[in-house]
Amino acid sequence: MKSTMNADVFLKRLKALRSPAVAKSHSHLASDKDDEILGIRMGQVFALAKEFMSMPLDEVEKLLENPIHEMRVGAVSIMDFQARSKKTAVSRRKELFDLYIRRHDRINTWDLVDRSAPYVVGGYLFDRSRKALYKLAKSKKMPERRTAIVSTLYFIGKGDLDDSFRLAEILLHDKEDLIHKANGWALRFAGDKDRKRLTQLLDKHAATMPRVTLRYATEHFDKKLRDHYLNLKKAA
Repeated sequence: MKSTMNADVFLKRLKALRSPAVAKSHSHLASDKDDEILGIRMGQVFALAKEFMSMPLDEVEKLLENPIHEMRVGAVSIMDFQARSKKTAVSRRKELFDLYIRRHDRINTWDLVDRSAPYVVGGYLFDRSRKALYKLAKSKKMPERRTAIVSTLYFIGKGDLDDSFRLAEILLHDKEDLIHKANGWALRFAGDKDRKRLTQLLDKHAATMPRVTLRYATEHFDKKLRDHYLNLKKAA
């Protein structure tokens, strides 16, 4: 009997959920002119992906290759669900990581990165060398640089902050706003764990770092301390 855990069945189920109104509101998610937005609420895509979380990785790769954005959201969601599962073997976690890196050309928007990088990449690298993240941080492609910093959210959750601060500093003056925002989120989260270390970084860089990064990084500060750092930026 042929398995129903394949890309064709996923696409059929996905198309049944399409909405023209949602398609219009989600048009900003298209990565380029070749992207197609069906118009499906992300919660519905995630729920469908959870049904298909046992999909073989060769079928997941077919989802990644599809021009429909929600198909790729489904692909990275399946990868994320597998990476999160305690039942997933180490060998499969490596396969998920390898697929993510090998097909990063299809994980090419901020939402696809954010949906999968923390567990698929960060979770796999947690007890391994993080050299791959520093290589990604030097990439000419924004999504790859975003993966570098977003992956460290997993480390921060485990109380491991070193790579988050190092990579945030490496990427601090990136030209892309989407990197500025991701840096700010990572620094805010890391600062919740170690406020002193965050303030040391801000003492060094607040006057010259992108304002959006600074605003996100200081979001959990009291008003007096936050205003102090924001004013350093104004005075620069």
